[in-house]
Amino acid sequence: MKPSSPDVSARMKKQASKDTEAELAVRRLLHATGLRYRVEYPVPGMARRRMDIAFTRAKVAVLIDGCFWHGCPQHATQPKANAEWWRTKLDRNMARDRETTEHLTAAGWTVLRFWEHEDPEDVAARIRAVVQRSGDR
Repeated sequence: MKPSSPDVSARMKKQASKDTEAELAVRRLLHATGLRYRVEYPVPGMARRRMDIAFTRAKVAVLIDGCFWHGCPQHATQPKANAEWWRTKLDRNMARDRETTEHLTAAGWTVLRFWEHEDPEDVAARIRAVVQRSGDR
């Protein structure tokens, strides 16, 4: 099944998949406190999957998920046009998120997932606490 129109397809292609406003805000805050990290770090053993922010020595993976694309319980919407296609696509995204989290956890990583609507200050503080507990600064 395809997107319902060329306009929808064009909008989907323009959607940022990395360096989103939420990611940039959190990264700026982490960097300002002296934490250093990798950006768009590959998930070991999983082709075409990446962590938004990775603290490799501490094995802390940070993923900041978009509310629409990843099924936020507060903000997710269900498009009316081409509803079946969208439901399938969004369900696949959520299944892939679960699979990635399970894979990283099994490999010894701590996985921190946040929604794009969460306050960047709170997100950065929670990340900082986990990373500092692990001794990787």
